[in-house]
Amino acid sequence: QVQLVESGGGLVQAGGSLRLSCAASGSIFSIAFMGWYRQVPGKQRELVAAISNGRYTNYADSVKGRFTISRDNVENTVFLLMNNLKPEDTAVYYCGPAYQPFNSWGPGTQVTVSS
Repeated sequence: QVQLVESGGGLVQAGGSLRLSCAASGSIFSIAFMGWYRQVPGKQRELVAAISNGRYTNYADSVKGRFTISRDNVENTVFLLMNNLKPEDTAVYYCGPAYQPFNSWGPGTQVTVSS
């Protein structure tokens, strides 16, 4: 399995923006769907955005219209542009394959949105 490293998180005020990056150690071309997930303490990791190799995208209702996922199969990188951030977006964000079993999670990147 590829190793994934997320970056780009930080502290931002409500209404602000962040762009997360996920660098893979190997090719992601063969992974049909890549996704961004988030997790808060005491809750399960949830999928917030997914993108196929054909650039089909799918978003959780809570982020639809605010988040944009993209992928670069040449650079083996997945991005998540987050606009109009809300305090409830505060979480650790992870990337990984979507819609398939996966357990080699990276360290994640913390996103904190202040009100």
